[in-house]
Amino acid sequence: MTSTSEGIDASVRSAVLATYAVFIASGIAFASWASRIPQVRDRLHLDPSELGLVLLAMAAGSVIALPLSGVIIGHFGSRWTVRTTALLVAVAMAVVSLGYLVGAVPVVIGLFLFGLGLGAWDVGMNVQGALAERRLGRAIMPRFHAGFSVGTVAGALMGAGMVALHVPVAAHLLGVAVLIGVGVPLAVRGFLPDDVEQDKAEDSAEPGRRGPRWKALQAWREPRTLLIGLFVLAFAFAEGVGNDWIGIALIDGYGTSAAVGTLGFAAFLAAMTAGRWFGPRSLDRHGRVIVIRVLTVICLVGVLLFVFGTYVVVAFIGAMLWGVGLALGFPVGMSAGADEAAMAAPRVSVIASIGYCAFLAGPPLIGFLGDHFTVLRAVLAVTVLLAVAIMITDVIRAQPRRRPELEQGDPHHRPHAARGAAQPPGTTSHAAEPRARPAARSRGASSATSPANSSRPQRDHHPRRSRS
Repeated sequence: MTSTSEGIDASVRSAVLATYAVFIASGIAFASWASRIPQVRDRLHLDPSELGLVLLAMAAGSVIALPLSGVIIGHFGSRWTVRTTALLVAVAMAVVSLGYLVGAVPVVIGLFLFGLGLGAWDVGMNVQGALAERRLGRAIMPRFHAGFSVGTVAGALMGAGMVALHVPVAAHLLGVAVLIGVGVPLAVRGFLPDDVEQDKAEDSAEPGRRGPRWKALQAWREPRTLLIGLFVLAFAFAEGVGNDWIGIALIDGYGTSAAVGTLGFAAFLAAMTAGRWFGPRSLDRHGRVIVIRVLTVICLVGVLLFVFGTYVVVAFIGAMLWGVGLALGFPVGMSAGADEAAMAAPRVSVIASIGYCAFLAGPPLIGFLGDHFTVLRAVLAVTVLLAVAIMITDVIRAQPRRRPELEQGDPHHRPHAARGAAQPPGTTSHAAEPRARPAARSRGASSATSPANSSRPQRDHHPRRSRS
């Protein structure tokens, strides 16, 4: 038993490190391309509207990939999905790096493939992150997203260095493509296997289920999943507006220099990354709902200080509160969608599809409002969606976990959770989250018991361990 437990612990640690690696790699890939957009624009002689249309190809690829990724992961698993899409991203970067020397059409094709790969990669790594979080028994998803932020900073700094050293775009992006194409397939070897046994057990217990395609359609019909998508959209919008407009709002609204505007943006990013790294401890201690509500209020206060602060110092404080306040919303929403392992992939796919609409609609909306009310005042649009998020925060409350290995004999049987059983990451006792009914996890948790076996000693149940 001890050796088995040590093996499980080692596999979880390996999965956590592998998930960090793919989140960081995704950030590096995205930021490496973004850092060279000005050089690509100049080479192709694109005006702003033409550049916008070229960049739209990447968004189109992501929009197509996100809804389909649940079905793909359901068929092939998160390991295969992330490995394959990382290779697709590497090929896409190679196409862009060489294609921009020829003309706009190869760049558009490459960016479409780039968005297609990154979209499915994003869902795959979030599904694996949620699986590692469940097996670990504590909240860690925000730290994975902090890893993505670290990757974007590293990619941007690397890009700035390449520009300063006059390294050609083709050489830079080809080098990153090789790094992604080799590094990510090696990293995903540490991924945990998806819950295939659990899926089969639940499918056999519920004959109406028809596999990944059925689950993908079912996820789009679930009110809770759609509301979590709206919740994630609010935080994605707040993050996207901060990424795109904080620097411009400081320059135009407060009359600062470009350097000070960049520092304000850096302060926002640093605060958001710190919130994602240190926030999981609060989630474990106080639960999802209360922590996210408090942080959302902090985010609202930060946005208001940023807009109405009068002084640059106050605006900087507002930007930092804005970053800290939104830090956990997006990753916790992803965790909430993956509470039930068997439906994790389709639900995360739906939530990502809805949430990422904010990254598409946010920039043009703020730009339109900025033309009429100034960019600084247009930022107030963030407060509207954050207010909606506060009202629907209850949807992220952790759901009870079902025990498929106990359900196979009776499809209608739902065992009661034992008192003191382990709870999903980011949850607390009844006192902290009164609606949540704690349920034993199917891996590494105390077993739920039914009246029939309540007199027997409690034992850990693990589908794979029982066969070893």
